[in-house]
Amino acid sequence: MTSPLSRRTILKSGAAVLAGAAAPRVFATGRPGAAADASPGPSGASAARAAPAPATAPAGTAAGTAAPRAQWRNWSGLHACTPRAIATPGTEAEIATLLSSPGGALRCVGAGHSFTALVPTDDILLSLDRFSGLVSHDAAASTATLRAGTRLAQVSRLLDEQGLALRNLPDVNVQSFAGSISTGTHGTGAGLQALHADVTALRLVTPDGRALICDAGRPDLLAAARVSLGCLGVVTEITTRVVPAYDLERHVRLLPIADLLDQADGLARTHRNFEMFYLPFTGHAAAITHDLYTGGEVLMPDSDDEETLADLRRLRDWMGWFPSGRRRLAGWLIGGMEDARARNRSWKLLSTSRPSKFNETEYHVPREQGIACLRDVIQALERRNEAYFPLEFRYVKGDDAWLSPFHGRDCCSIAVHAAHGEAHDYLLAEIGPILRRHGGRPHWGKLHDLRAAELAPLYPHWRDFLEVRRELDPRGRLLNPYLRTLLGVA
Repeated sequence: MTSPLSRRTILKSGAAVLAGAAAPRVFATGRPGAAADASPGPSGASAARAAPAPATAPAGTAAGTAAPRAQWRNWSGLHACTPRAIATPGTEAEIATLLSSPGGALRCVGAGHSFTALVPTDDILLSLDRFSGLVSHDAAASTATLRAGTRLAQVSRLLDEQGLALRNLPDVNVQSFAGSISTGTHGTGAGLQALHADVTALRLVTPDGRALICDAGRPDLLAAARVSLGCLGVVTEITTRVVPAYDLERHVRLLPIADLLDQADGLARTHRNFEMFYLPFTGHAAAITHDLYTGGEVLMPDSDDEETLADLRRLRDWMGWFPSGRRRLAGWLIGGMEDARARNRSWKLLSTSRPSKFNETEYHVPREQGIACLRDVIQALERRNEAYFPLEFRYVKGDDAWLSPFHGRDCCSIAVHAAHGEAHDYLLAEIGPILRRHGGRPHWGKLHDLRAAELAPLYPHWRDFLEVRRELDPRGRLLNPYLRTLLGVA
């Protein structure tokens, strides 16, 4: 009997079922080469519990002092810099001292999962990896406050210990909480907003060393700070709305893309979380849904992500010259696949880590344009025989943060990937124009080539954001060359 289809190797790491003429493998629980983050956190609870610094943290010294020169690279290896110093403060006072001291530019860094050049600087790179943990939670108010450097995986564990959870999560869990909200990071769900939309307050240290509270008492400041690209100040604490911890049931099906394109909007309305991943040159896509589950049973499929990614690349290498044969073989193999189901805590199903690397572009188009845009992107992608990473399609509810790509409208998000070490220029030259033609706004952390002149018309509060930035950082200390060009700041 054919192995059942499991979670997310179809996702971004692709379809193991396409591994040449070999028998189909079991689809895994993670995204492209993803590792399921299912390990339980420690029991018990305490205020201001510190999360361990991840192994990928940039080198630095304790107590917020600046280390000698060391090179930093982002996760995909696309961007690198050799800052004058890398600082790793452990307290807000140390952060304020760094900011108020004379010096050049200063940029914050989290996990380095942005594909745009938001981080690189020749001056001071500030990592908040030592400034992490749960500060407090208020079950009655349904809020929790966390330090900015806490990685998303740890956020979920710490909240789970208190019987709480974030309303939704992105598909990657290694980013810092502050970095996630500052770039508009999101999950999927037609009725669910991006992470920053649940933020009710931020504590922000400005370049002159002052600590500001951004909350409902200063709505304009909160609207600017929710998605700030790290150029208003250093976020130190985040208060977010939370919900009681919940379980989900995942259902993964492989369907003909023609059928799924017709069904997608209906599936998005019917299910709490719906997303799909089109497998280039197969004619099929993975439809993935998550819905609330109260049965208590834990069911996790086996994980085989790295093998699957290798299988998908191997098929491209073997049959990239013969697209029609590649499609026929895929159809034959996919025809025998069974559906897959999983049940677990929400955070153990919605998010994963990513061992395998890639580069990515993602735009958010008006929801009513989503399916038409996806059709055009698929057509363009399949003019390139080397394509093999699945194409991701998600739904996100709109919000009111000034620089949110979802500002004022519900969106469909379309993401296209290129394997690490392979050409990705076509993501900008060929895919980007299609996404923009359908009214897309780029994800701030994903590859795009828009600058201030093109971005300003897309955001009704663009000028308002720039005014707040000038007020808080008049000397532009928190800007690097990329941000100066992006925002149009001389």
